[in-house]
Order: sequence, then C-alpha cells, then structure tokens
Amino acid sequence: MYYPEDLIEEVRTKNDIVDVISGYVKLQRKGSSYFGLCPFHNEKSPSFSVSPSKQMYYCFGCGAGGNIITFIMEYENYSFPEALRFLADRVGMDLPEQEYSKEARAQQDLRASILEVNKIAAKYYYYQLRTSAGAQGMEYLRARQLSEDTMRQFGLGYAGKFSDGLYHYLKQKGIGDELLHQSGLMNVDEKRGMYDKFWNRVIFPIMDVNNRVIGFGGRVMGDGKPKYLNSPETKVFDKSRNLYGLNIARTSRKKKIIVCEGYMDVIAMHQAGFNNAVASLGTALTSQHASLLKRYTDEVILSYDSDEAGVKAALRAIPMMKEAGIRARVLHLEPYKDPDEFMKALGAEAFQERLDQAQNSFLFELSILEKQHDMQDPESKTAFFKEAAKKISEFELEVERENYIEAVAEQYHTSFEGLRKMVLRCLMQGLPAKPEVVRTRRNTEKDDGLKKSQRMLLTWLTEYKSFYAVLKPYIGPEDFTNDFYRKVAGILFAQLEEGTLNPARIIDCFTDAEEQRQAAELFHTMVPVEKEEEMKKAMKETIGKVMEASLEQRSATMDPADMGALQQVIEGKRRLQELQKLHISLE
Repeated sequence: MYYPEDLIEEVRTKNDIVDVISGYVKLQRKGSSYFGLCPFHNEKSPSFSVSPSKQMYYCFGCGAGGNIITFIMEYENYSFPEALRFLADRVGMDLPEQEYSKEARAQQDLRASILEVNKIAAKYYYYQLRTSAGAQGMEYLRARQLSEDTMRQFGLGYAGKFSDGLYHYLKQKGIGDELLHQSGLMNVDEKRGMYDKFWNRVIFPIMDVNNRVIGFGGRVMGDGKPKYLNSPETKVFDKSRNLYGLNIARTSRKKKIIVCEGYMDVIAMHQAGFNNAVASLGTALTSQHASLLKRYTDEVILSYDSDEAGVKAALRAIPMMKEAGIRARVLHLEPYKDPDEFMKALGAEAFQERLDQAQNSFLFELSILEKQHDMQDPESKTAFFKEAAKKISEFELEVERENYIEAVAEQYHTSFEGLRKMVLRCLMQGLPAKPEVVRTRRNTEKDDGLKKSQRMLLTWLTEYKSFYAVLKPYIGPEDFTNDFYRKVAGILFAQLEEGTLNPARIIDCFTDAEEQRQAAELFHTMVPVEKEEEMKKAMKETIGKVMEASLEQRSATMDPADMGALQQVIEGKRRLQELQKLHISLE
C-alpha cells in the first residue's frame, strides 16, 4: 500500500529512536550518541551507534544502518507496512486501512486465511498428541528423550490414524473446501474426495521468523512411506526460503548458526542448549537459504550426517555460503551419524568440543579431494596439489592465499615455496597483463578515496550547522561523482536550503534495503581527528579533493565547442584556487 509521506514522517517522529532501540539493545551515552552491542552481528566491543539528532542508527562493525522504521523491519523481519503499523500502534496512532486493488486484496485475504487455518490445525495436532489417541506419538517422542518443555516450545503434535480427523474438525469450524485445499493440509482425489494430508504422524509445525505457522512436517509412525512428509508449497510456505528453527535461532544472540539436516536434530540440539540450530525443510540447502542466514550471521557450522549423502550436502552448501559472504565450517561427528545420536551417546559438553573443533570448509573440501587421489603414488599426489593450488588461486586476497598455502603445505607435508609457485602459475593463467592489473588497482584505490571524501562531506553536513554555508559556494550535488551519492546529496542539499535538515527522512526515499543501508553509511563516516583545528584542515582538504575530481571529470567529458561548459570549468578552477583562503568555523 502507498502511505502518504507526511503520515510516514509523523509515525517516525513520534517514535524516538533511542527509546525504541533501548527496548532491544542496552545503550550507553557517549558524547552526542548512544552506543551498544550490535543486534545484527556478534561483537564484544560496542560499535552500534544511535544518534538522537539524526534519528538514525549505524553499526561501524557490520554496516547495518537506517532509521527507526528500517530497524524494526530488520530486527523483526517485518515488511514496511508491518513495521509502520507496529510503530504507529506503539504511540497510539491509527493508520488508514490499506488500499489494495481487488486482485491484491484477494491475495492478501487468502494469505491471512491460510495462516489462520494453519494456526487452528496446529492447535488441533497439539491437543491430539496429549490425548489417548496420540499415545503412539507421545511414546515415540519420549523414546527420543524429548522433555515436555521441548515439545511445548516447538508445538509438537500428532495426526491420528484416520485420514479425515482434521478435515471434519475444520469443516465444523466453517472452513470451505477451496481454502482447505489451498492451505496444503488436504489431498484430493476422485475416489476419496478430500482427506487429510497428514495422518498417523508426529507433527512438526513449521514457523517463519515471526512465529507464524506456515506449514507442517510429519514423521510417520511405523514403516509407512514416506518417512517424513512436508506441506506442499502454498501462498505462505516456500521451503526454499524458510528454515526450521530459525524463529528461535535468530534471537539466540550466538555468533554462529548450526545448520543440520532434520527436525529432530534441531530439536535435540535446542534441548541440549544449542538454540542456534536450524535445518532446511526436506530439501537441499539453496542460495535463498544462504541469503536468509546472512541476515542473522556471518558464520555457520554445517552439521550434516556423517554418511556419503551428508558429505555431498556439505560440499553443495559450502560454495553457496561463500557466495552469500558467510564463513562455513564443517562439524565432524564420527563415529556417530547425526547430532541427536552423538549427544545421546556423549552429551552436550562433548558436542560443544566438536563444535569448537569444526573444520575450516576449504580444508574439508581438500580432505574430500584427497580421498580421490592415491597419495602414495607420486603422479596422483602431484595431481592433488595441482587441484589444491587451483582452488587456492580462487581466493581474491593475497594474504588469504598465503595463509592457505601455508596451512596446506603444513598439513600435507610439502614445500611452501613449491606450492606457492603452483598457485602463482594458476593466477597467471587467469589474469591480464601486469600493467593493467596495477593500473586497475590504482584506479580503484583512487575511486575509494574519493568516495570516502564525498561521504565525509555528507556526514559533516548533518553534524555541523554552519558547514552548509561554508560548502555551498564550492560544492553542489552535481559534484558528487557517484550516482547514488549524487542522489542523496540532492535530497540533503534541498533540505538544508529549506532549513529542514532531516537525515532520517532521506532513508524513506529508498525502498531497497541495501540502498537504505548505504544511505545511512553516508551520514556515519568516521574522521580520525580529535582537535578542532585538525577538523577544519580536514574539511578544507576534503572540499578541495572533491572539487578537483569533479572538475577533472567535467573536463574529460566536456564538448570542446561548448563555451558555457568551458566557462564553468574555468570558474570552478578559480574557486579551487581561492579555497586556500577559506576560513571555517564550527558550531
């Protein structure tokens, strides 16, 4: 839905960002801002800042940033309308009813109806487990050594031995067949009509990160097939975008998330105190799962079964994690098959020791590669090192390549220099000529320095009232060479011109989460100076650097016959020379 900009601003301004975030993060005042441990990544020293004057937050550790609306969206995993309604309710504001097209309203109503049906079904299954009809299911769960508290926490239930129990119960609630079919809770065929999808099974409700029941998994009692059965995909359930147990794991505040194979592994680990465990939903891990995990962690431990299928699953998951920017390590459970079996045999303390010893994912891949070669045969051993060198060459940072060369040379008892030369040969085969590489690196470093200078100007404009008057004769939005920076500068300069500085409102001009984060970063660039005179000098030098880059770009792209553009460049160079006389006073 479209909400008027003034209404969004009213909701935002009535919710002080320090008050709201204090409900999630312990904040301590330092100077003009508040600092605390970042809720979006694990850290020991506070790098998460909240600015009352800007009504914005920014983490100097992980880069998360925005205004109070983006904070609620990120922390609670809410959509924009959900976050806005949450904040409106907090201050007693009534929002207008959302305006949808007829089709959009129908889709929204269907989603809400399916969620409600799922909620009713979950309560039904939960109740059935605790009746005489659910005795077999309860016996199975107790045999798996699950406590009553654990069963309650995960909402475990039971689907009876008859295939129409839930159907008749939901019909009594007045729910129509079409909705039951779209919920995924029912099967339909010509002979039997509509009947329960889950029966004679222990039921595992599947919840999204907001604790809404979006689907179910069922483990058959006895020898029926399939052993595990999941809900089909519906309007609310996409198994490639959800993870079992993530609703709990995301709030565990632990640095890592443990990724395992099945429901029982997750539940057993949570019961043992490892409440940062999750599992995919009857499917292999996907890139969408990796992106979902990236919201909550920078590191995962892959805890798959120790059999061949588990090894293959780990090998598939590792590149996905790397692509998503997540570090991965692999847990070794031998001689036990899975985490549940391991903990029953050796206990939680031994499991923690294995977690601490989890293997670096690259070295795990090499250990699997090693098994494909006869390390006693010189030719096969050489082939192994060639493949290892090729894999090492894929790391972008030189220091990272050097670290892995050292680790592999030490582990496999080979020459560091010999392996290093093999890696360099692999790099040479895939790189352009050296001068071009050096030139590209220098250009990149120059661009990065210029971008930082432009970010510094935008930060100072939001922190010093007098700085806009100083900057205005020299720099305009058009002098920002990056398209995104130029757009943000245009909005900020317009606010300053009107005397209505409001950095937090600028965040709302962007709907993409990454752009919102980037906008927040533009107003939180740290300058490593403390004394006022050093700050004034840094400001003058930064203005000059940005002006010079802008003039250089204009000169390079200007039509020589365009006398107006030429005059602007000449005027710009004159002002650049006058910059040395500039006097800056800070407020």
